Amino acid sequence: MKLDMAGTGAQRKKPFALLREICAEGDWKCLLSAFIWGAGCFCYRQWIKGAIYLLLEAAFILFFVFFGGEALVGFFTLGVQEANPWFGIEGDNSITMLIWGIFAIIMIVVAVMVAWASVKSTYYAQCRVKKGEKPETFRQTLANLLDKNFYKTALFLPVISVCVFNILPIVFMILIAFTNYGGDIVPPKLVDWIGLANFVKLFNLSEFSSTLFKILEWNVMWAVMATALTYFGGLGLALLYNKKCVKARGFFRIFPVLAYALPGFITMLGFKFMFSYGGPINYYITEAGGSAVGFLDIDAGWNARLVGLFVSGWMSIPSFMLYCSGILSNMNQDIHEAAIIDGASAFKRFIYLTLPFVIFATTPILISSFIGNFNNFGVFFFLRGGLYVDGYFLASDTDLLINWLYNLSISNNYYAIGAAISLVIFLFTSTVSLVVYILSPSYRKEETYQ
Repeated sequence: MKLDMAGTGAQRKKPFALLREICAEGDWKCLLSAFIWGAGCFCYRQWIKGAIYLLLEAAFILFFVFFGGEALVGFFTLGVQEANPWFGIEGDNSITMLIWGIFAIIMIVVAVMVAWASVKSTYYAQCRVKKGEKPETFRQTLANLLDKNFYKTALFLPVISVCVFNILPIVFMILIAFTNYGGDIVPPKLVDWIGLANFVKLFNLSEFSSTLFKILEWNVMWAVMATALTYFGGLGLALLYNKKCVKARGFFRIFPVLAYALPGFITMLGFKFMFSYGGPINYYITEAGGSAVGFLDIDAGWNARLVGLFVSGWMSIPSFMLYCSGILSNMNQDIHEAAIIDGASAFKRFIYLTLPFVIFATTPILISSFIGNFNNFGVFFFLRGGLYVDGYFLASDTDLLINWLYNLSISNNYYAIGAAISLVIFLFTSTVSLVVYILSPSYRKEETYQ
């Protein structure tokens, strides 16, 4: 046995490597601890630690005997008795059973983790004894939790909160995509598992598939255009305000910051009024002898899309201006001076020096901006919310996937289809983000700017 790996050294091993070592070199006490938590601790006279593990096992057993087992069965069946108020039959609530079933599965994962901690604790004690040392006392364990392993103590409650308030809803949403929940199938009616039927319906059924591909095409186009406008608009303002020849730069910076500081929904409602038939823009158009333009009308088409692009840029460019201003202030000016001496034009200095440096530093922000624009629910919801255009199923020609998801699930009870769309959005955005980041200079040429 590698006795030098006992204690803190062994704790630094990766889980699978440590598992292989325990399987190869652990004694019967480690095996016993996997089934009777804390048994190994009792064998090494670690009474308090062993009692805690044993009480946790008893609590898990009682949970699954009185509630968890039934919840786990309900996760697979989603109920067997449909409610009937006329005959006083309470019945099963499929959605509640699904939620509690997910919670029961999370508790099983937690139980496996606690069992693994019990086995590790026994193995560490075994290593210390073979090394000629005494097993770690409970006081030493507490001291380590407040010193070397303080991160475990600090992260315990946050991890529990993440499991309950983040992981459970996300898993619930994903699983809803594989059920027939929605439409007429809502509690008290029983919900069933239908596998990939929602995805088949989404991609094959004409009313859904044609709308999906139209919106997806526009969604990608919108995300690219909005991100490019925000990025280069912010960078352009930052470069302008960093010029020494610009007078009162601090004063002029106030206006973009004010636009950024205003609440977004107020800005969008303001622009909706400005571009409406009775708004100031159409007022000046008609005063000049022209006809009123339906910028946001049902047949507005690209007019409405361009208005949305303008509004998105108005709200987002200032934030990128602030990011880029800070980055440009840290840029080494010696290379620019050398380029000027070599006769490089301002455009070439921007393309070959400034832009690569800024892109390297802002790639994570650029990716998050793309994802934010891809899932930008507010712009077209406040500008044109509630419009349905011919050729689209419960959507308009400016709706993004997130808007269509809202229309389907919240407004029209297509919950399962909405969950399937949200899963498609997640797969698309996560794949694009990962690929772009891996191909970006921030990942491949990290040492260049260090």
